[in-house]
Amino acid sequence: MSTQATTETKPTPPPIETVKIKVDGREFDVPKMTPDWQGKLQPTTMLQACQVAGIDVPHYCYHPKLPIAGNCRMCLVEFGTPAMGPDRKPVLNPDGTPKIIKSVLPYEPSSPRGAIACASPISPGMELYPSSEATKQMREGILESLLINHPLDCPICDQAGECKLQEYSVDYGKSASRFVEEKVHKPKQVDLGPRIMLDDERCILCTRCIRFTKDIVGDDKLGIVNRGSYNTIASYPGTKFENNYTLNTVDICPVGALTSKDFRFKMRVWFLKETKSLCTSCGTGCNTIIGSRENVMYRYEPRENDAVNSTWMCDYGRLNYKWINREDRLTQVQGSKLKVQTWANAIQYISEILLRAAAGSVAIVASARQTNEELYLLKKLAAKFNAITDSVPRVGEGDRLLLDPDRNPNSTGSRLIGIAPEKMGSSLPKIADGIRGGSIKTLIVFGEDVTKHGITAELLSQLEHLIVSDILPSATTAAAHYFLPGCAHVEKRGSFVNVKGRVQRFMQALQPKGDARPEWEFLHELVINVTGQNGFVSIEGLFNEMAKEVPAFHGVTWAGLGDAGVTVQI
Repeated sequence: MSTQATTETKPTPPPIETVKIKVDGREFDVPKMTPDWQGKLQPTTMLQACQVAGIDVPHYCYHPKLPIAGNCRMCLVEFGTPAMGPDRKPVLNPDGTPKIIKSVLPYEPSSPRGAIACASPISPGMELYPSSEATKQMREGILESLLINHPLDCPICDQAGECKLQEYSVDYGKSASRFVEEKVHKPKQVDLGPRIMLDDERCILCTRCIRFTKDIVGDDKLGIVNRGSYNTIASYPGTKFENNYTLNTVDICPVGALTSKDFRFKMRVWFLKETKSLCTSCGTGCNTIIGSRENVMYRYEPRENDAVNSTWMCDYGRLNYKWINREDRLTQVQGSKLKVQTWANAIQYISEILLRAAAGSVAIVASARQTNEELYLLKKLAAKFNAITDSVPRVGEGDRLLLDPDRNPNSTGSRLIGIAPEKMGSSLPKIADGIRGGSIKTLIVFGEDVTKHGITAELLSQLEHLIVSDILPSATTAAAHYFLPGCAHVEKRGSFVNVKGRVQRFMQALQPKGDARPEWEFLHELVINVTGQNGFVSIEGLFNEMAKEVPAFHGVTWAGLGDAGVTVQI
């Protein structure tokens, strides 16, 4: 594997062809073509043109990552086009400007006719009026229609605080309803699948969930049944809605029709603190938002990054967070050879052990779930003792979208830094043989239960020193002479490298429990004590120092990673 970063000269992209239009009387040069949900260039729509102009056009069915349906009508916009004479040339006003004719209803010439902005392409000279009185009246009419049968249960709706129907009703709707008849009632709790609950009364039939399931996931399971005001979303008869991406429909539902059984009635969203992070369930490294309150994590949501996960996230990764809040978390410094179970004593004893250790007598098993910074510090310790090092491979079944067969979030980083061999796990038998033969006397294990990977509890008992850091109890932690409580990724900052070579950083959402500390912090102390190499006491400085020494990271900085990350050659 080549770890040298290379610089390639990319060809200069061709100039973007633009179209001159007016939006609310202001002139703009708008791209003639814009990428659609598949990344293919299509004529720019009125809605996209308004976005270029900095004007938000309300919408429900439109989503930039889904095929256009054009069925909610919320994005109706009044528009005008240049008048054309018999010679098919523009008709000019006395001042020389093109004469604009506003589109009107054919049966009532005084009434404007709107176009659905999400599906209507722009043309040269067109004028859009997203803030006109006529556009305002059209939006009021659409909202009045949507609210006719919508239940007034906002106080108990999980979507409250994130509901576009709430927001648009305030921003664009009328203050009172003229509807006095009995509303149409539909089922309130439909068990759509193992992870999704459907409230038919709240659904506005935007079909986002149907299009996502069919066109993105390839599972044509959802559709609309019944007619008129009795339309409802349903799964195919006799089946459940249960693919690995169902919870994305909760994210894109603009109202409270689809809710997550995992998050349902757990917490009001306006109480949640949101933190930018990464999913650690596989090597894809989906960008996420962590929702937490009072040091408890309540939900994962995908964060948009077109270079990694678009705006989606698999259910497997999204629900793999319960272990963070487990009651049996290991949060105290422990060890059969510790007289006083404190960090100061543990660091002192371990430093003394390592200072006396002979070359070749130490081995390190470093989890590929540790951060780049932690693996880098472990590599420094390994270099001091010429230690055998390895990481444990994790493999599962992948899919065609986001779930990668590599279940470690940082396998690529562990290889680039050099803590793991090209074939991860291939050195574990050598470590077992070294313990058995007596040449390896000290074993350092971070984040793994090695008893499940060929280094049995009996072998561990033959070691003079077993130094372990982990989060949850295991046979390895039980055998540790010195145990150092580490942190889940949500309790610290750091970076991973995904399977495609994208270096991404994540932020701290929760405070560590008990005496637990981010592993890079106490590893930094050990490196100073054992090797004499001083480093940086901040994660930013540590990453930048690592980038200077690890060839694949040359030229990359912590600040340069930004929220979306940087791709390096692997």
